[in-house]
Amino acid sequence: MTTVTTATTVTEPDALRDALGLLKDREQVAERLLDSSAKHSFDPDTELDWDAPLEEGKWFWPPELVSLYDTPLWKKMSEEQRMELSRHEAASLASLGIWFEIILMQLLVRHIYDKSVTSAHVRYALTEIADECRHSKMFARMIQKGEAPAYPVSRLNHNLARVLKTVSTTPGSFACTLLGEEILDWMQRLTFPDERVQTIVRGVTRIHVVEEARHVRYAREELRRQMVTAPRWEQELTRVSCGEAARVFSIAFVNPQVYTNVGLDRREAVAQVKASGHRREVMQSGAGRLTEFLDDIGVLRGVGRKLWKSSGLLA
Repeated sequence: MTTVTTATTVTEPDALRDALGLLKDREQVAERLLDSSAKHSFDPDTELDWDAPLEEGKWFWPPELVSLYDTPLWKKMSEEQRMELSRHEAASLASLGIWFEIILMQLLVRHIYDKSVTSAHVRYALTEIADECRHSKMFARMIQKGEAPAYPVSRLNHNLARVLKTVSTTPGSFACTLLGEEILDWMQRLTFPDERVQTIVRGVTRIHVVEEARHVRYAREELRRQMVTAPRWEQELTRVSCGEAARVFSIAFVNPQVYTNVGLDRREAVAQVKASGHRREVMQSGAGRLTEFLDDIGVLRGVGRKLWKSSGLLA
């Protein structure tokens, strides 16, 4: 007698059911985040000493994280000019942070518009929006305290973001949210314990790191859910839009006007930053945890992966 062995195939509904089984309960995640928010939230207006004078001889950003660090141009700069560049880059990053957070607040409002207003998921989204309002005001005060100008993104990127926040689908919104949060968060985790840096900057980054950890958790859990439940076309759109956002982000990360404002040749400075192996390593290290997560949940595929590589954020 001949025994016939049949292969067991896993159907798409089976795979979806298995993937859903690995997801954490949305309400339980939100309840934990609400509890953490109640215990570890700050009012920057009262938490930080905004009236204290700036400290002589201190950086506004760790030198190793300044864009020109270890380039030929950096080696020619005086220590005073290097510190001045750190002051302007801190203001540029704070300006970028405000831009991202304003976009994020609008994306969160769109996300919860059709959801139950009494759910913990919606209550946490509203809590996060309140956090982001405080963060944006805090960053603006830090720019003013450092007596540097605000550095808006280019008109093109400003208008691209206008389109994004209007038409972005839910998984795309959370993927872009993580892009805006996690790289800056990595840099701020190196900044707040660094005693070489101005006390007010360390205080700002400490508050942001503590509160942003909840925002990252919320966005990661929701993006993981969306990449399981969204239709295939939306998953593909998320891969492309996230990759394009990474490309734009890498260009907009430091406004090149900072180089002009500290007396450097803008074109030469931009070229040296692009050629800098140290800068590439910093940006890829900052994006490392994020790209590992995005790869794990299936975002870094196809055209999206190519766009991430072209951004310089993915090795």
